Amino acid sequence: MVLTATAIDDATLVVRAREGDLTAFEALVARYQKRIYQLALRMTRDRADAEDVTQEVFLTAWRRLPEIQQEAAFSGWLYTTATNRCLTLLRKRRPITALDEQDTHGEPAWTAPLGQDPQRSAQTMAQLEALSEALGQLTAAQRAVWLLREAHGRSYDEIARTMDTTPDSVRGRLSRARVQLAELMSPWH
Repeated sequence: MVLTATAIDDATLVVRAREGDLTAFEALVARYQKRIYQLALRMTRDRADAEDVTQEVFLTAWRRLPEIQQEAAFSGWLYTTATNRCLTLLRKRRPITALDEQDTHGEPAWTAPLGQDPQRSAQTMAQLEALSEALGQLTAAQRAVWLLREAHGRSYDEIARTMDTTPDSVRGRLSRARVQLAELMSPWH
């Protein structure tokens, strides 16, 4: 019986990739590339920067595979690396450019259930655009914490490790981000 890459866990793929199995590494890239790209796009608000960050993250992953001690923590390592690269990029540039709502495949950068009702679809897209604008008004650290928690479902502990801070600090940043987003999104309530 041949197992597909989707049936193989990250730890096994990391071990195989570390042993030189390029197919295993390609499976890891296929599994996480879109998620890392979406995180980078939402943080940097620039498609070219998001593509560059994504490419750098996976190049770094390939080079540093021998250093990864906990194979099962590969996804957390990717999120940490991507977040840190985005924060470094954001510190270097000012002002932030507008978010391109289309990814490289022509799909909306924000995934939302758009029904058959054109009016509801238009309203949903307008809300997502407003959310994108509101996220752009957060600090880079607040935006990273909010995206990691709300869009990517990471735990407070994972975010704390990613951001090199404490879970309490994460809760504080997230709370401030939520308050600010609630204020900015109040016309939509």
